[in-house]
Amino acid sequence: MTTLREKIGQMMVVGIEGEALTFEERAIIEEYSFGGFILFSRNCCEAKQILSLCRALWETGAELPPLIAIDQEGGRVHRLPQPFTHFPSAALIGRSGDMDLAYRAGRAAAAELSLLGINLNFAPVLDVDSNPSNPVIADRAFGVHPQRVIETGSAWMGGLRDGGIIPCGKHFPGHGDTDIDSHLDLPVLEKALTELRAVELPPFTQACKNGIEALMTAHVLYRALDPELPATLSERIITGLLRQELGYDGVVFSDDMEMKAISGNYGAEEAAALALRAGVDVLLFCHESAKAVRALEFLCAEAEKEPALRARAEESYRRITQLKTGRLKAFSGADETEITARLASLDHQRIVDEIQGSL
Repeated sequence: MTTLREKIGQMMVVGIEGEALTFEERAIIEEYSFGGFILFSRNCCEAKQILSLCRALWETGAELPPLIAIDQEGGRVHRLPQPFTHFPSAALIGRSGDMDLAYRAGRAAAAELSLLGINLNFAPVLDVDSNPSNPVIADRAFGVHPQRVIETGSAWMGGLRDGGIIPCGKHFPGHGDTDIDSHLDLPVLEKALTELRAVELPPFTQACKNGIEALMTAHVLYRALDPELPATLSERIITGLLRQELGYDGVVFSDDMEMKAISGNYGAEEAAALALRAGVDVLLFCHESAKAVRALEFLCAEAEKEPALRARAEESYRRITQLKTGRLKAFSGADETEITARLASLDHQRIVDEIQGSL
């Protein structure tokens, strides 16, 4: 029988230090049964090494296999080294106006990720690039109008999904009109509710209708939605707006809980409890696994004392289990002796050339 501690462990996705698991990391993973891992450029040297790392991460899974995630949007958010394809930014794909091309770009990205055994991509960005002064979204968005983001994002996401990779749309309920980078500080958006419903929310509303498997929250405070708490920590936004109004029952991931928008204003334990109460299912700790451990231990202690918090953890565990049992049937990575040849045979540079040639 799965213990409460194991269930809450499934709610943690953590980063690792380097190109292979250390002895200490293996011991922590074995003890805490984290639900998944996120890879960054620091973890990705060359194809065989990344494949070996992903296989090692997959083999840490006991009852449930782990999510092995990455931010592989294209453009400036690109983690994999050559010879993996450096796909153009979402803005360039959106500017092409070609939905078949957007689908094929998503499908091509999925093919390369799948060869490595990666099974979750924190993409597409569903933010609308509505503020020219935005330092963090800009060309990561598919366009400056909601309809272009909806059409192109849906097509790209369809390709990713058909290629066997779980998509995660971000950053709910919309990070496009901020002028502060939430990695560095807490952005505050003063827009009226009518404006949010007209610009920020439509791509996420459509993604919910399309059954997107996962969404990621924004570390942004929206005065019109919750005057006190950023979206990641807001029950009004995650439960009230996303779960109840939009009817979403997929997995909700936080953005990195170590970003200054959160860590600069809340302790790791306090933020984790607020996020869980808000309705977030999975907490990301991208750099220091010790913070994930502290948050996990705190949530276990609080859930033992507080039936409502325990019930929330049970809800999250149900969603995570449904996602994993439905999508993570087996390790998708190639044989190490074949990956270089298989990667070369994909020849995805032609899609890059087609996108660039369409402008």
